[in-house]
Amino acid sequence: MGKRKITNLRELIGAIKDKASQSKATLLSKPTNLSLHLAVLRATTHAPSSPPEDHHISTLLTRGDSSRATASALIIILMNRLNQTGDSIVALKCLIVIHEIIKRGPFILQDQLSIFPATGGRNYLKLSDFNDFSTTTTFMLSSWIRFYSRYVETLLCTSRVLGYFLSSCCSCSGDQKDGQEERISSMLNQILIRDLDSLVQLVEELVKLPDTLLLEGNRLLYEVVGLLGSDYLSTVNELLLRLSEFKERLGCLSFGDSVELSYILKRLNECRERLSILFSIKKPSIELLWSSVSELSSKIDDLKVEKAGRKLLTLGKSSESARFGNRVMKFGDSIQFSSGRYEMNNLPLMVVERRNRRN
Repeated sequence: MGKRKITNLRELIGAIKDKASQSKATLLSKPTNLSLHLAVLRATTHAPSSPPEDHHISTLLTRGDSSRATASALIIILMNRLNQTGDSIVALKCLIVIHEIIKRGPFILQDQLSIFPATGGRNYLKLSDFNDFSTTTTFMLSSWIRFYSRYVETLLCTSRVLGYFLSSCCSCSGDQKDGQEERISSMLNQILIRDLDSLVQLVEELVKLPDTLLLEGNRLLYEVVGLLGSDYLSTVNELLLRLSEFKERLGCLSFGDSVELSYILKRLNECRERLSILFSIKKPSIELLWSSVSELSSKIDDLKVEKAGRKLLTLGKSSESARFGNRVMKFGDSIQFSSGRYEMNNLPLMVVERRNRRN
């Protein structure tokens, strides 16, 4: 019963804080930005029982699509809300909204998110030391916020490397996929390796998901895990496209490229067990990913052994050729002696001595 009262008290305090935030926004916001402030506040309330309502997120996405200035103002308001709060629920909801913008926001809003801050930042969300000491639950929830902010930052960085935002693998049409395959096939090896490395970094961040004991009955965290699971499937799809291309190019890779690729595949394979624990998703694409990683790794190992053997054989032939060349005297070559007694400048003296003995 006591726990129920504490929950109600927290909800009451949260509702009061939300009303206060809305009143403050009404008093301090510019008239042109007031509706944006209120839209952000409605999507990121203190209520712990549910994630941001979909219609509130849709409102934000629609408003952010009206103009570049509006999109920029919306991102600034959202980031300020995230960075200024000490409440774990609000912070988590802000991160969910940012994640939704990355996944399904209009281009103009995504663009403003990618260049925030306008002075040339990298979207560092500044939550690496976030802690909410209000209760034991909020303290434990803080570890999720620290993880989630790092993950979202990595997702933004990976999207910059790829040149587009990762989206649901189900949203790509056949024509889009064909175009993407054509684009990937035209990439240089080092660019392809860079893309693959960035995607694996995202997977490595994903497997750092905190203890899932808090998931039980927590709709907010279920929402987060759902978004992460969707990203996982999208990342699998992106990885498969590049691994398929590397299979085609395997014989053309330099020794250095093959070593680098082998190391990236090793890192990816080390995430496999943790991913299977976190996401019990049964998809043909996931099975194909791990079989492709295993097959490509094996072929690269064989290729490295073959190239190393070929290099040793070439060195051996070169060495033998050099020894044979040293044994054959070419016309015009001079002969050097190790002892000074047989230097060529002593030859006239030797001839004189022989003539004297004959006489």
